[in-house]
Amino acid sequence: MTVQQVLLLLLLWMWLPHPCHTEMLFRRTPDLRPKSFGGRALGNDGKAIHRQKRGWMWNQFFLLEEYTGSDYQYVGKLHSDQDKGDGSLKYILSGDGAGTLFIIDEKTGDIHATRRIDREEKAFYTLRAQAINRRTLRPVEPESEFVIKIHDINDNEPTFPEEIYTATVPEMSVVGTSVVQVTATDADDPSYGNSARIIYSILQGQPYFSVEPETGIIRTALPNMNRENREQYQVVIQAKDMGGQMGGLSGTTTVNITLTDVNDNPPRFPQSTIHLRIPESSPVGTAIGSVKATDADTGKNAEVEYRIIDGDGTDMFDIVTQKDTQEGIITVRKPLDYETRRLYTLKVEAENTHVDPRFYYLGPFKDTTIVKISVEDVDEPPVFSRSSYLFEVHEDIELGTIIGTVMARDPDSASSPIRFSLDRHTDLDRIFNIHSGNGSIYTSKPLDREISQWHNLSVIAAEINNPKDTTRVPVYVRILDVNDNAPQFAVFYDTFVCENARAGQLIQTISAVDKDDPLGGQKFFFSLAAVNPNFTVQDNEDNTARILTRRNGFSRHEISTYLLPVVISDNDYPIQSSTGTLTIRVCACDSRGNMQSCSAEALLLPAGLSTGALVAILLCIIILLVIVVLFAALKRQRKKEPLILSKEDIRDNIVSYNDEGGGEEDTQAFDIGTLRNPAAIEDKKLRRDIIPETLFVPRRTPSAPDNTDVRDFINQRLKEHDTDPSAPPYDSLATYAYEGNDSIAESLSSLESGTTEGDQNYDYLREWGPRFNKLAEMYGGGESDKDTS
Repeated sequence: MTVQQVLLLLLLWMWLPHPCHTEMLFRRTPDLRPKSFGGRALGNDGKAIHRQKRGWMWNQFFLLEEYTGSDYQYVGKLHSDQDKGDGSLKYILSGDGAGTLFIIDEKTGDIHATRRIDREEKAFYTLRAQAINRRTLRPVEPESEFVIKIHDINDNEPTFPEEIYTATVPEMSVVGTSVVQVTATDADDPSYGNSARIIYSILQGQPYFSVEPETGIIRTALPNMNRENREQYQVVIQAKDMGGQMGGLSGTTTVNITLTDVNDNPPRFPQSTIHLRIPESSPVGTAIGSVKATDADTGKNAEVEYRIIDGDGTDMFDIVTQKDTQEGIITVRKPLDYETRRLYTLKVEAENTHVDPRFYYLGPFKDTTIVKISVEDVDEPPVFSRSSYLFEVHEDIELGTIIGTVMARDPDSASSPIRFSLDRHTDLDRIFNIHSGNGSIYTSKPLDREISQWHNLSVIAAEINNPKDTTRVPVYVRILDVNDNAPQFAVFYDTFVCENARAGQLIQTISAVDKDDPLGGQKFFFSLAAVNPNFTVQDNEDNTARILTRRNGFSRHEISTYLLPVVISDNDYPIQSSTGTLTIRVCACDSRGNMQSCSAEALLLPAGLSTGALVAILLCIIILLVIVVLFAALKRQRKKEPLILSKEDIRDNIVSYNDEGGGEEDTQAFDIGTLRNPAAIEDKKLRRDIIPETLFVPRRTPSAPDNTDVRDFINQRLKEHDTDPSAPPYDSLATYAYEGNDSIAESLSSLESGTTEGDQNYDYLREWGPRFNKLAEMYGGGESDKDTS
C-alpha cells in the first residue's frame, strides 16, 4: 500500500463519526487515608506548601467537529466511585453550553452534543461537573472542571484578503525582480495536521512571472520585458492547503501587473528636413513654426530639450521648448530683410533631459533635423536713418530757420518716394513745420526757452504710392538759452527806516532772480540809478546787496515814504538790466530798532483816533457803498421790466435766445388776423414790452386796400421797417403768415450764404493786431504742413 493510499484512508476515517468512550471516574478516598500527600515543598516565603488530594479522576474529552450523524454525538461519561448503581446519585453539568449544546444523563453520567460543532467558531469548551445525593441534594464529591476540545478537520479553503491586486514593476527589469507579495489565510487549526499549511502556485501569467511557493512573492521570469510592446499583464495565483497535496482545498486571486516606463528609447524626428516660411515684416519674437521629435517613452522619460547647433541663421532665430506639448518653437531673434537674405538653414537637435545610465548602451538619446526658413517679401513701411532725433537750437533764431532734417528710405526694392509730415497732436501750437519732400524741420513761430525748454515732436513718413503704410519717429528739440531776460527783485520788499537811524545802518538785504539759465551760472550786479543823499546800495558780490542809510535821523512828518530806484544787471552777453524801485517807509522805532508805528497811523494819532476807530469808520463806509450799489442795481432792473405782457401783442418778441420755437405750424405764438386785415392796425401803437427811453413819433402807415394782395402788403411793410430810423434794433421775430412764391433774393439767412469759406479772403485779420493772429492763421493761411517747394 502506498503512502498516498494510507493518507487517503486516514482522511476518510477522520471524517467518519466515532463515539468517544473516555470516562471521568470519581473515586472516594478512604477516611483513614490522609487528605494530603507527605511530600512538602517550600514557597518563595519559606512556608511549606501542601497539595490536597481530590476524589476526582480527571480526563480531557475530545470531540470531532462537523458531525453529520442523525443522533446526538457521544462525548464521554462521568462516573463517581460513590455510585453504587442504585440511582441514588445525580450528575449535574454546568459551564459553556451546558444544557443546550451539551447534555448529561443524570443517572449514568453520559455526555452528548446536541448539534454540529465548528472548531473555527470555538476551539474548546470549559464545563463543570458535580455528583449529588438525589434524596438529600448534598454533593457527594466537590465540583470539578473539565475541558471538551474540538478536533479540527480540513473544512476551510485558503482565502486572500483581496480579490484583485494591482502591482507595478519597471520595464527591462532583470529576472527575479520582486513585484508584489500575496498572502492567503486558512481558518483551520495550524497546530493540527496540514489543514492550514498553504502552498502558492501560478495558474496564469507564465512565462513572464513566477511565484515562490512558501512566501507568495511574485517575481519576473523573463528578461527585458518592454513596456512599448506590452504594458499590462494579468497573473492568477492559487493558494492550496494540506501542503499542496491532493485533496487539499484551494483559493485563487488575480494580480494585475503594469510595466512602468524607463528611458530606454531615444527621441526621433519624423522628417529629416522641415520647411518653414516667414514674412520679412514679422517683429522680433514672432513664432515661425514648430518641430517635434517623437519618443516612445512617457512622462519625464519622454521630455526633450531642443537647441540650434549649426546653420547660417543661428544669430537670427531662437528655439524654445514647449513643456506641455514637447515641441520646439522657432522664433525670430533679429529683424528680417527679404532684400538682404531670403533663405536660412538651421540644424536643430532634440535630446532627452533625463537619461538612465543603465541604458547608455541603447543611445545616443538625441536626434537632429534640418530646418529651412524662407523669408517672404512684403511691402514694408519707410525706415528712418535713426530711431530718434535730437536737435538743439537757440531761442533767438529767426522764423523759417531749419533746425534739423530727418531722413527715411523705402526698404523695398521699388524704392518709392517718401513724404514727411508732422503729427499735429505733438505740436498743438504749430511752432514747427516740416518740408514734405526732404524732411527739413523749420520754425514757424518764435521760440522761448522760458516757456518751453523741450519740444517732443513726432514725424510721420509715408510712401507716396502707399500712404497707409507709415512709420513714426520721435524728434526731440531742445531750446538753448539766450540772455533775453533782465534780472528782477526776487520778492516784494516791505522796507522801513527808523526815525532815529544813523548813517551806515542796514535797513534791507535784497536779492534778484533771472529767467535765463547761463552756462556759468547767475551773476548779478546792484547799483543805484542816481546818487541818493539818503540811501546807498552795497553789492555783496553773492547775488545780494545791502541797502544802507547815508545820514542820521529821518522824520515821518516831513517825508513818510522814500522811493529808491535800484539797477540790477547780469554778466551774460548781451548784458540785461532792469530797475526796481524800493519803497522805504519812515517809522517810529524803539531803542532796539523795532518798528512801533509807521507814517499812515502816526499822522492820524494826533487827531485822537485809535486803530479801532479807524477800522470802524472804514467798515461804515464799505457798508454804505454796498447799499448804494444794491439800490442802483435794483432800480435799473426794475426799469427794464415790460409794462404789459398781453397776448394781444402782435410783435411776439423773443426774450429767451435759446428757444428755437415751434416752427411754421406754431400758430399760437402770434395773431395772424392783423396781417389778413391791415385796416385793423391801430395808429400810433407803441411797443409795450419795454419802457422806451426816447419817444419817437411813429410814422403813419397807409392802409392797404382790401383787394391788395397780401404779398404786396408784406413787401411794403418790410421796406418801411428797413427805412424807419425810429425803429430800434430790437431782437424781434417778425413772423408772416404768407410765405409766397420763390423769393428773387433767395434766402436772407447768413447761415446759408451763397459764398463759401474758400471764396472769402480773411487776410484782413492780420491787420487787426496780434490778438487776431490765431484767427488769421486758421482761416487766412493754408495747412501748417503744406507742401513747400
